[in-house]
Amino acid sequence: MPVLEAVLEAKGLAKNYGQTAVFAGIDLRLQAGELVALLGESGSGKSTLLNCLAGLDEVNAGHVRLVGQDLGAMNEGQRALLRRSKLGFVFQAFHVLPHLDVAANVGLPLLLLKRPDPQRVQQMLDAVGLSDLGARMPRQLSGGQLQRVAIARALVHRPALVLADEPTGNLDARNAAAVLDLLLQQVHAEGAACLLVTHSERAALRADRCLLMTEQGISTHSVISPQGAA
Repeated sequence: MPVLEAVLEAKGLAKNYGQTAVFAGIDLRLQAGELVALLGESGSGKSTLLNCLAGLDEVNAGHVRLVGQDLGAMNEGQRALLRRSKLGFVFQAFHVLPHLDVAANVGLPLLLLKRPDPQRVQQMLDAVGLSDLGARMPRQLSGGQLQRVAIARALVHRPALVLADEPTGNLDARNAAAVLDLLLQQVHAEGAACLLVTHSERAALRADRCLLMTEQGISTHSVISPQGAA
């Protein structure tokens, strides 16, 4: 049986800040249609790894291939164009633009791709429970609502890869479950891949597989169901 080309493949990644090693020897492969949870202690380099996988930060060793293209062989302009069309990134700090209303924030990836689609924007607002808030400004939203805006924006253009940094960290249990449902739907229905960085074992239980990031690299991780989890 032939091996399918990965949506994301990383080999031998290492990242240093000065003389301080953030991580080394990272190997990772994500296929279309799977959601992978990445757990690890605070400070283990998970967020930095996401930035490197997206080509937002350079690695000191190794290479990253996104939809078959080597990020290290591209200039920043080429990487930006690839991110724009193929990547959805849910940042831990939201990065919602304060001068745009909610609908414009969600629709920004489509606008940058020159294919504005108000119907698709409304569809994503409905999916994250913000149906009637499209005209509001970010300053009028709670932290949990801003998180859902960021998630809708990351998914609106149907990316091949979603990198999500603690996407349920600011949400209550009900909205966290809804967001995970949305991510899983995107992955399975659209044939995307998703790498979900999380501290929540409840969230990790929803993933197709779980990985643990330590000083030794990334390894397969078995999550024990927390008491009371569904």
